[in-house]
Amino acid sequence: MTPDPIARWHRLVNARDASGLDALLADDVVFHSPVVHTPQVGKPITRAYLAAALAVFGNDSFRYRRELFGGHDAALEFELELDGIAVNGVDLIRWNADGRITEFKVMLRPLKAVTLIHEKMAAMLQAARR
Repeated sequence: MTPDPIARWHRLVNARDASGLDALLADDVVFHSPVVHTPQVGKPITRAYLAAALAVFGNDSFRYRRELFGGHDAALEFELELDGIAVNGVDLIRWNADGRITEFKVMLRPLKAVTLIHEKMAAMLQAARR
């Protein structure tokens, strides 16, 4: 059985709808980006990163391929094709007793994909700041 925070995350991903992120994220959530050295702390910055990711990754090729669950943790492996590049990654998600995500870590491969995602995410985040 899929834990509720992950089921809610899947609904947001499938709908490509960032509007439910506030209800899903803890106020002190920590986001670990594959291209930013320091952890990003807090709901506003995490929401911005995840909203940009929903837009950048949100194409018909995106699929979660494998999911592993622990008590309050999940590892979700995903694949997609973006600009002709095969992207493989893992979302590591931790949530609290209230079902709110407290940590979200993204890992990507190969390097060509990391570079492409970095460029696209930077453009989305810059546009959002304007």
